[in-house]
Amino acid sequence: MRDLVEIGMGRTARRAYDFDDIDIVPSRRTRSSKVVSTAWQIDAYRFDLPLVTHPTDAVVSPDTAVSIGRLGGLGVLNAEGLWARHADAEQALARVVDLARKGADWAELGALLQELHAAPIQPELLTEAIRTVRDSGVTVAARVSPQHAAELTPILLSAGVEVLMVQGTIVSAEHVARDDDPLNLKEFISNLDVPVIAGGVSDYRTAMHLMRTGAAGVIVGHGHTPGVTSTDRVLGIGVPMATAVIDAAAARRDYLDETGGRYVHVLADGGMTCSGDIAKAIACGADAVLLGAPLAATREAPGKGLYWTAAAAHPSLPRSRVAPGPNRDVDLKTLLHGPSSDPEGVVNLFGALRRAMAKTGYSDLKEFQKVELTVRA
Repeated sequence: MRDLVEIGMGRTARRAYDFDDIDIVPSRRTRSSKVVSTAWQIDAYRFDLPLVTHPTDAVVSPDTAVSIGRLGGLGVLNAEGLWARHADAEQALARVVDLARKGADWAELGALLQELHAAPIQPELLTEAIRTVRDSGVTVAARVSPQHAAELTPILLSAGVEVLMVQGTIVSAEHVARDDDPLNLKEFISNLDVPVIAGGVSDYRTAMHLMRTGAAGVIVGHGHTPGVTSTDRVLGIGVPMATAVIDAAAARRDYLDETGGRYVHVLADGGMTCSGDIAKAIACGADAVLLGAPLAATREAPGKGLYWTAAAAHPSLPRSRVAPGPNRDVDLKTLLHGPSSDPEGVVNLFGALRRAMAKTGYSDLKEFQKVELTVRA
């Protein structure tokens, strides 16, 4: 039964919960973390970690995508980012970093990102970036927006992309444009031989619609990070992540019954700043998590400690700031796998997930999705 609250005469709203509002309940059994598996698989691609990067230039370059792949995750390159627009993307990023170090405010940094993204996408640069990842032997993934999916996907596929992400703040089954033909995701996906991950969504109905397009995975959320993303302030849109993930997992279950066995993966994107949040996202029903800001602290991050999402460069309505990432000095391997001397759950993120699963007696991610949860009073 839905928990509805009256917010005024004749108007009710559903009560929803974020990861901070819930806790995982231990079971009667514990096990060694050495016998716990954090592996997941989407289509033919298997990963040791349920980690997908949020597709932003701040954390993913061709080189970091390779590093993340070798460490067990999936690095997703932004096909509409700086590596597709500038021959020297690192120099373009250096301009952002230098301006931030001079004390520029959010508006100045946002204006610079808009300027850098006003340069046209050059197919040869995009192809070169993708091939760098492909030649390393790790799984190749790239993100496009719904507006540019039809235009850029043939370039990405010819360059070797194996997993395609169609990602925006809000993604629906059909994107209607004013002057162009609408992007019908069902038709679009049916013509592709690679798995497509689509989103974000925040509710059961939209998640179900995306699953019916043939998407292999659905992104839940829009990468919300306190102090960085501003979608709630700009658009007034947002659903607390615990509720959003649970609703999408319910859509997955119903779609599984509807199709007689087709499983669509749920990926949580946003609201995760520590390892406990990652564990809660999986416990709510996510198959994997999209991480952005936590990765910005690593020495390998292209943004050199700064973080923003792709929405920061929108030409007329940015929905993300350029802001300092977490203040710590750590390499990518240590951040993901440890060891850690920090007691706050911000390093050894997936070692902590393994420990959470072990402490509650679950041996793999699918089992852990069934763990009991409580709501804080």
